[in-house]
Amino acid sequence: MQRSDTVLKQVMAAFERESHLKLHHHPIHMNFDGDALIVAGEVPDVASKKRLLQLTQMHSDGKRLVDQLRVTANPPVADGELRTHLCERLAQSVDFRNCVICARVKGQCEVLRGTMDEAGNVGSGVIEVTVEDGVVTLTGQVISLSHRRLASVIAWWVGGCRDVVNLLELVPAEADGDEEISDVLHLVLETDSRVRAEQITITVENHRITLAGWVATEAERRQAEQDAWCLDAVGGVVNRIQVRA
Repeated sequence: MQRSDTVLKQVMAAFERESHLKLHHHPIHMNFDGDALIVAGEVPDVASKKRLLQLTQMHSDGKRLVDQLRVTANPPVADGELRTHLCERLAQSVDFRNCVICARVKGQCEVLRGTMDEAGNVGSGVIEVTVEDGVVTLTGQVISLSHRRLASVIAWWVGGCRDVVNLLELVPAEADGDEEISDVLHLVLETDSRVRAEQITITVENHRITLAGWVATEAERRQAEQDAWCLDAVGGVVNRIQVRA
């Protein structure tokens, strides 16, 4: 079996080649625990987190990964404030207008919009938000994979979020695929006022996203990539967007 420090060196070398970023100020730790490989530390953004996890999976000889990577919150945000802001964003989103929105506060479920009797209605659903140490956990049920993925993206967009655990159930069940990922990413980019979605093209093959087109600034280019990485269950993101002043 490989040593954890060997895996770490391989992963970090691959990460720097692929992302052109160095994480000297964000130390990463790995160690084996039985049949699992624990990956811990802090990273600057969601793209770095998910890229590191995918590279670790490639170099870990099939070991089960335990994800303890967290995105640095700068400035830090209290759990209650993060929970409130996220619930407000979900309630304001037109895509969740028929969802009951709840918050778990000190172990108790507080219904912020709608009633629990409405949660099972056709065309409805329920999202419960829990926040602990900056980690957002989403539970309940939604009506489509797009809604499930969009809920994660909105959580990542709220300042102070360090990780998202999406446990939302899908009712009714729905097959996943490249077209679904492409559709929801189009929706995400159109929703994000920081990017001009009409100038970006999206190709998805085997759950791997390729972005192309052109934008006016490097910040906009990076934001489009961050948005793509915010989606759950994608096989990677290739950013070929060009910057044209």
